[in-house]
Amino acid sequence: MSVAGESGGRVKQLRDKAQELKQAAERATDPEQRQRLQAKARRLREQSEQESSMRDRGMDPMV
Repeated sequence: MSVAGESGGRVKQLRDKAQELKQAAERATDPEQRQRLQAKARRLREQSEQESSMRDRGMDPMV
């Protein structure tokens, strides 16, 4: 697998995990837990967007 393919796979993993955390937050009954899950999901989405942007510009985010 190419480096670009590996980076794309990582971006997808980050997005998938962010989606899982968002859904878990929606199901959480404890407000503090919900807030923590939402914050973690937001960080993962931001990280995936950053890595995707870097990959699109031909930069390796793993360096």
